Amino acid sequence: MIDFKTEKLIPLCAEFGLELTDTAVKQLNIYGNLLIEWNEKMNLTAIIEPEAVLYKHFYDCLLAFKHFNPQKNATLIDVGTGAGFPGMVFKIAKPDLKITLLDSLNKRLNFLNVVAEELSLDLETVHARAEDGGRNPLFREKFDFATARAVASLPALLEYCLPYVKKGGTFLALKGPSAEAELDLSKNALKLLGGGDAKIICEALPENEQRAFVFIKKISQTPPKYPRISTKIAKQPL
Repeated sequence: MIDFKTEKLIPLCAEFGLELTDTAVKQLNIYGNLLIEWNEKMNLTAIIEPEAVLYKHFYDCLLAFKHFNPQKNATLIDVGTGAGFPGMVFKIAKPDLKITLLDSLNKRLNFLNVVAEELSLDLETVHARAEDGGRNPLFREKFDFATARAVASLPALLEYCLPYVKKGGTFLALKGPSAEAELDLSKNALKLLGGGDAKIICEALPENEQRAFVFIKKISQTPPKYPRISTKIAKQPL
C-alpha cells in the first residue's frame, strides 16, 4: 500500500479550523490507493504521484472549508464528480454531510461506489448527464449546496449546476486563476438562472499554485426552460 502521508493534512487543516480525525486521515490514504489502482484500468486522473495527489486533490478540496461551514446534515450534490473531487473528500472530512455524486460515466460511479463501500461511507451516486439531472424533479432545487470542479467554464457551469440548488442555497465552483475572467462573462447567466452576488476567494497550494473558490448564492428559482441541452449550453452560453 502506498503511504500518501495524509497525516500532513492535519496541521494544514487545523490552521483554518477543520479538524481531520484519525479515521478521516486513514480513509484518505485508502482512497488514494484505490484511485491509483483503478486509474491503471480507466482514466480517472492525470495526477498520480502521491505528494501531488495529497495536495492537488485532497488538500485542494479540503481548503474549501476555510471559507464555508455547511450546517449539520446539509445536502450537497457534486456535479460531474469524476473521481470524486470534491464530493468524496467533503464526505470524508464531514461525514454528516448528505452527499450525492453525479456523473455521466457509469464506470466512474462504479469506482466511487467501491470507495464508499471500502470506507463505509453513506452517500448516493447518480448516473446522469448534468443537464438531465437538473431537469429531474428528484434533484431540481433540492440541495443546500452544489459543487463542481474542473467541469466547464463558469457561464456553462452555472447553467448545469444552479438548477440543483434550493432558493437560499449556494453553488461553489472550484476554479483556477481564470475565475475572475470567467465570472465577468457570467453576469447574464447569473441573472437568468436565479443567481445572486458572487464572491471569489483566492488561495494558494504548496509551491504557490493558485486556486479560486467561487461562491454564488441562489436568490430565486431557476426558470423551467433551464438547463438547455448540452450542445446549446456549449455553443451559446447565456
